[in-house]
Amino acid sequence: MKKYISITVVMMLMAFAWVSCSKDKPVDDDGLLITDRAECVVTNFDLVGTDFQTVRTKSPVIDTTACTINIEVFYGTDLKNLWPQFSLSTDAKLDPKVIGKVDFSDLANPKQYAVVSGNRKIRKTYKIFITVQP
Repeated sequence: MKKYISITVVMMLMAFAWVSCSKDKPVDDDGLLITDRAECVVTNFDLVGTDFQTVRTKSPVIDTTACTINIEVFYGTDLKNLWPQFSLSTDAKLDPKVIGKVDFSDLANPKQYAVVSGNRKIRKTYKIFITVQP
């Protein structure tokens, strides 16, 4: 009998802890914590090929004021099958999400990704300009 009472008490305590914690911390539609942080910048960027190796020839140039990323890739890179990799400021998120290969072959129309701040109030759209090594 004591065993059943102790199990019931433990289950009730766990349920209480779960309910009380879920109201304290707001989350967005992706289940990510919404914080007070207003920063939304790209801190690093890379392009990875189908072999999971970088295809950039040198470090990217990230302009957080103009919201641009300039990157040079090796000659012969398959621009239709690249995975962009972003490093963002703390608590920021990327929109749209990167869920697979991206086609960067239309160099005249650079891809755009928005970085959304941790408080979800500030949104900066970055354009990615790719040049192919001569």
